Amino acid sequence: MSDTVKQKLMLDFPRCECEKPIIYHLVKDYDLVVNVFRAKVTPEERGYLVLDVTGTPENIGRAIDYVKTFHVIVNTTGKGVTRDLDRCTHCGHCVTHCPTEALRIGDPATREVTYNEAECIECLACVRVCPYGACASAF
Repeated sequence: MSDTVKQKLMLDFPRCECEKPIIYHLVKDYDLVVNVFRAKVTPEERGYLVLDVTGTPENIGRAIDYVKTFHVIVNTTGKGVTRDLDRCTHCGHCVTHCPTEALRIGDPATREVTYNEAECIECLACVRVCPYGACASAF
């Protein structure tokens, strides 16, 4: 039996698939622990989920294959929030709104804002508050 791993998944649901109990099956049938960071799932429009799944690599792979049977687009890159360094002025406004300190002031001498993608929980606080549009969301 393999060790467990954690993987970030971003699921983009077509309109017709939003009412299916997909998360239930990820937990029950594929023995995954699911932590939902962000979701917009309604029957009237396209939906999305940003989540971490923890389980064996084999079960995660099988679960991804299962989700794809519903015509759900699965993004496994872990890049739901991106930062455009050309637009970032390092004003630090985003830093005070980041609950996980994924965005922080790196070197105190330069006051440059750094981004640790692994710490980001996709809360979108930075996207909402950045006055320069340097932070963006895939959803």
